[in-house]
Amino acid sequence: MDVILVDKPITKQQLKDAAQQLFGDMIKAVVDVEKGIMAIGGELHADEEAFLLARDSRQEDLWGINLYPELDVVEMVEFDSMINIRPSQNNRSRGVEDPAVREEILRITEKLVQ
Repeated sequence: MDVILVDKPITKQQLKDAAQQLFGDMIKAVVDVEKGIMAIGGELHADEEAFLLARDSRQEDLWGINLYPELDVVEMVEFDSMINIRPSQNNRSRGVEDPAVREEILRITEKLVQ
């Protein structure tokens, strides 16, 4: 599956359909917290990260998540990605340690997945 830019709302059904093509019940996503957009559909978060970097996103604004479209929007987000390990930003795990960044990711996800 090709990486898809999500800059306008998509339905949960569209997200489910995309998830079925790769992982079944889950799809990887990278959220740009500055631009309020996300990329979905890569085999790796790094694929989506590269896709957004090529479109002038800044690496420090990009966070990897997994989405489970069968769940409610807030519950569908799993903060887990290798691209999130950033000691330079005080994020030393695969999660997103800053509560404000997590909230922004949830806000963007709620806006884009309807």
